[in-house]
Amino acid sequence: MCGRYQFIADQCAEILQIVHEVERRCGANAWKPGEIRPTALAPVLLSSDGKIYPELQSWGYQTPGSLVINARAETAAEKPMFRGSVVSRRCVVPTTGFYEWDRDKRKFLFTLPGQDALYMAGLYDLRGGKPCYCVLTTAANESMEAVHHRMPLVLRREQITSWLNDPLAAADILHLQPPQLDKAAADAQLRLW
Repeated sequence: MCGRYQFIADQCAEILQIVHEVERRCGANAWKPGEIRPTALAPVLLSSDGKIYPELQSWGYQTPGSLVINARAETAAEKPMFRGSVVSRRCVVPTTGFYEWDRDKRKFLFTLPGQDALYMAGLYDLRGGKPCYCVLTTAANESMEAVHHRMPLVLRREQITSWLNDPLAAADILHLQPPQLDKAAADAQLRLW
């Protein structure tokens, strides 16, 4: 499960490059980096004609009465809400880490060892005429399972292009176990909501 993530530009040159491109395309005040929560505007990476570029989208698929922020990687291709996105509307959610809370409501930040950026597999759609995205999740690996039984489908850098451009490779990626992550206490906030 992924309910919040971090997007801090000054920590990472890759993330800073995304910020600059978003500001160039949308204006300096189009969105706010930091801790990204559901419904917030944030950059996702898309691909067109083999070129990867960032676009601001809202986090969550709005449905009557609810907001869907995650999709199970194992079943997304079968679900009517996500089927079309799995086929032709895949995105990458760039972050500098994601947050998860344990049973005792302790907050942890998960990052990739030795990396400043962490990329999550996502899907996007148009809802109410506005672009929006959700994060794909999968069963937790060893680095995550003590905190939560689900985790985002984390992509390695070398998987990004395949996830965005190659439907056969993307189908395989949906079933891969994500890499091991580093966990750090983020106790400044003790409650999820």
